Amino acid sequence: MELEFTKMHGLGNDFVILNGLEREIKLSPDQIRFIADRHFGIGCDQVLLIQRSDNPRMDIRYRIFNAIGDEVEHCGNGIRCVGDYLSRRGYVKDKVIQAETVNGAATIYLEDDSRIRVDMGIPRLAPAEIPIKAKTRQPHYELTLSTGVTPVMAVSMGNPHAVLIVPDVDRAPVTTLGPEIQSSEFFPRGVNVGFMQILDPEHIRLRVYERGVGETLACGTGACAAMVCGRLVNKLANTVDIGVKGGQLTVSWAGEGEPVWMTGPAATVYEGKIKL
Repeated sequence: MELEFTKMHGLGNDFVILNGLEREIKLSPDQIRFIADRHFGIGCDQVLLIQRSDNPRMDIRYRIFNAIGDEVEHCGNGIRCVGDYLSRRGYVKDKVIQAETVNGAATIYLEDDSRIRVDMGIPRLAPAEIPIKAKTRQPHYELTLSTGVTPVMAVSMGNPHAVLIVPDVDRAPVTTLGPEIQSSEFFPRGVNVGFMQILDPEHIRLRVYERGVGETLACGTGACAAMVCGRLVNKLANTVDIGVKGGQLTVSWAGEGEPVWMTGPAATVYEGKIKL
């Protein structure tokens, strides 16, 4: 099987886009791992498959597979790339795109300054919805780790996130504490782990160790999760510029019961074909 693909990225968080609007595409986990392999395949953090939606209110359906072949729920940088892809190739005429995801939907807005704004949905904070193994919602949850008892915040942005506030993200133990928290039984479906440094109420720095990928240059849902957690402990304003290794995102949230809005760029790197 030969497939056409487009390589894209959102602030360095990179994707292989596959167009299932023109033909049916079914991939095995082995094929996804091959595509994502940076030595033998194309190389990416996630593979994004665009398909037709059976829901008449949706423009498209999009599915996300991480580098180890697992399907995951949501990807903030990926959804911006999907919006840019659909617009540039003429699949949508409006500047508002409705995209179906595995567990919900996302609304994409194509801004006049070439950036893309996404309604990332209402954060889920109840333990069963994240999910975490806790009976009641708490501002922090204490995990016993190799470094001792560590307080973490938890939220779902369509996918589960743990957030830690650290004094300096450059010195944060992202590559050691990240996988340890991911493997904790406290998170039955795994978790993305964010390390947040608060510079002031309107600016933070962030590093994220992503589930099934490792640390990436940017994580859109991780940026939203960090902002929500910072707001909930009264340390952040309702609009925050978030510095990640790949650049900057802007995230806004009016408060509980309201959706989170994320704005940032998307870029095409190259196009090609791959034999599977």
